[in-house]
Formats: sequence, structure tokens, C-alpha cells
Amino acid sequence: MPTVTIRDETTTGGPSAREWALELLTDRITVRELIRSRVHQEVKDHNARAGQTCTGLVRPVAGEAGPGGWRLKPGARIDWKVQFEKAIEAFGRNQVLVLLDDRQVTSLEEDIVVMPSTKVTFLRLLPLVGG
Repeated sequence: MPTVTIRDETTTGGPSAREWALELLTDRITVRELIRSRVHQEVKDHNARAGQTCTGLVRPVAGEAGPGGWRLKPGARIDWKVQFEKAIEAFGRNQVLVLLDDRQVTSLEEDIVVMPSTKVTFLRLLPLVGG
């Protein structure tokens, strides 16, 4: 299975930056499919360890913001389809940028050919205070 390196960052840098490997079913995928696969895996991981802090794209509806991310309330589960739609909306509003090997992709339908060295950065843009 092809694997892509995923990196999460914010415009502030710091503790939210993390990197992990995402296995894909094919070496050719659209940006939309990449986001779907990424969100599905992230939700699966969070649901398996409820009570942990969510620091990636997932922002649980049944959660609360806290230091270092969002915390899922005890007993609550995250719906990956809801999170996928939120991620797509955030991409459309330029609240999340997707960088493919340091090149910004702007279309959900853009094809990505996954190579062993492929790195994808999800950059969450944070609103300015008072802006």
C-alpha cells in the first residue's frame, strides 16, 4: 500500500505541528479523496482513545476546546462523515490549505500521484485577534 506523510501545522507553528503516515489504497488519488482518507483515519483513531486531545483537522461536535486542542467528551463518538464535510468546507473557505511537497493545491479534484517521498501539509489558518 502506498503511504503519504501527513503534517499538520498552524500559522502560529508550535505544539500543533505533528507528522504521521497515512496508508492509501492506491498511488493516484484526488485531494478530496486524500482529505476523506485522512479524516476517516483520524476519527477512527480518536474514537478508539476517547478522552484524548484532538489536534488535527477533526473538531468534535461533542467536544470542547482546551489547551493543545479539542477534547472529546466521555462516551461521545465522532462521526467521520460530519468531520469530512467540515474539512471540505474549511478547504473551500481557505481556512485549511493543503500543500503537496510545498506546493499549494487549490482544487479538490486535483490528482495526486503518491511517491515514497510525498509529503502533504495541512495548514490551518487562524483568524487574527480583533481583525
